[in-house]
Amino acid sequence: MNVSRRAVSIGGLGLLAASALTPAVAMDLPIADPFDGSGDFWNAVDAYIYGYPLVTMEMTRRVVTNVEKPEGSKGPMGHLIKLREYPNASFRDVTAPNADTLYTTAFVDVGHEPWVFSIPDMQDRYFLFPMLDGWTTVFQVPGKRTTGGRAQSYAITRPGWQGTIPEGVTEYKSPTSLVWILGRIYCTGTQEDYKAVHDLQDQCKLVPLSAYGKDWTPPPGQVDPSIDMKTPVRDQVNRMDAVEYFTLLAELLKTNPPSAADAAIVPKLAEIGIVSGNDFDKSKLDARFTRRIPQIAFGRIMLHFKYSDGDVKDINGWGYTTKTGVYGTEYLQRALVTAIGLGANRPQDAVYPTSLKMKEGLFSRVYEGSEKYVLTFAKGQMPPVRGFWSITMYNDQYFFVDNPINRYSISARQQLKTNPDGSTDIYIQHESPGADKEANWLPAPKDKFILMMRLYWPDDSPPSILDGSWVIPPVRKV
Repeated sequence: MNVSRRAVSIGGLGLLAASALTPAVAMDLPIADPFDGSGDFWNAVDAYIYGYPLVTMEMTRRVVTNVEKPEGSKGPMGHLIKLREYPNASFRDVTAPNADTLYTTAFVDVGHEPWVFSIPDMQDRYFLFPMLDGWTTVFQVPGKRTTGGRAQSYAITRPGWQGTIPEGVTEYKSPTSLVWILGRIYCTGTQEDYKAVHDLQDQCKLVPLSAYGKDWTPPPGQVDPSIDMKTPVRDQVNRMDAVEYFTLLAELLKTNPPSAADAAIVPKLAEIGIVSGNDFDKSKLDARFTRRIPQIAFGRIMLHFKYSDGDVKDINGWGYTTKTGVYGTEYLQRALVTAIGLGANRPQDAVYPTSLKMKEGLFSRVYEGSEKYVLTFAKGQMPPVRGFWSITMYNDQYFFVDNPINRYSISARQQLKTNPDGSTDIYIQHESPGADKEANWLPAPKDKFILMMRLYWPDDSPPSILDGSWVIPPVRKV
């Protein structure tokens, strides 16, 4: 379904934008459409959507790196951040945590000099270290699928950099100066496996090129007390008015310029005062629109979730997309993924079907812990992956659920029991289904919950979720 800008300017889009904001802001939306025929306004909306990933990445970087030393999920620029164990049900730092991989991450600025990232021999363990540019594009992804498990080193360089790369090091050219390394290493969660993965994390190295091969310790970070460390990043971005937003976007474009493929939008940016390499010229932006541009633009981003021409699929109550990681000029899709799943992998590496409601014919009903559900994989129809799969239980706020067996996700590592006909049932309920079925039990809260399936390195040959030849079964009430 294609939705024109004019058709949704005040109608469906205005309502959607209002629903994403506070009631006070919603009531302030105009009754009439003051934007009809205003090319500058719609150019500004397009510019907002175009820049949303870059601005969000920068705000994320500021919050993540605004510490003196690595601690928890934060660490200064150029420091490796190593998450050492899976969070429990009390964890509230980020939504939708996982209990399958331990993260090893870092933000680096390759504008001044390249950085060298080294990975130890992972042997047969599944891992991936996607590297995202400032626009959230996964420009390289060393890992089990792409480069194998051997020890490897990569020099990450900025656009136009020329120099000598050390022997045995592969150059990865980043399209932007800002780079986010977002590594994941598979871990079963046992104390023995934690120890093994910690050893691998500690063997990962990140150094500037000038320090490669030398004894180097990253300097402590500088804490900026003006940075808001409590408000979620998306809320910080969404509350900016257009002048504040475009001022930051113009500054970021100086070191993270548009790509050659973005040529068509560059003139639109210039018309509202954004020229790559220059400060934002706010005199070219109509002051009447400074507050409404973010409202309408974010509304269009969220509308893409509902009317996306197949970018977001809804099959048997499971919603997912296979258009992640590499976006080209699909700016709406890129902005949507930024808003709901910043840091998403390429689909060849991971797909994340999510189910908020049980599908019953024409109707959908939210999951309730007071009910009992089952998800059945037919014989030979387990999730087709070459990495791993899991189903994670979240409460209605996307946090883990406290339960008597401390199980937050279920996967093949639970040694699932099969039925006589070869099928496999996953029991999704608050109370234990009984000792004989507990291996297949995914504990639910007493009230509403959400399910997320993770498919890492999905098979690309049929049956495959990538081409639709494998279909996720529905969750049924029993």
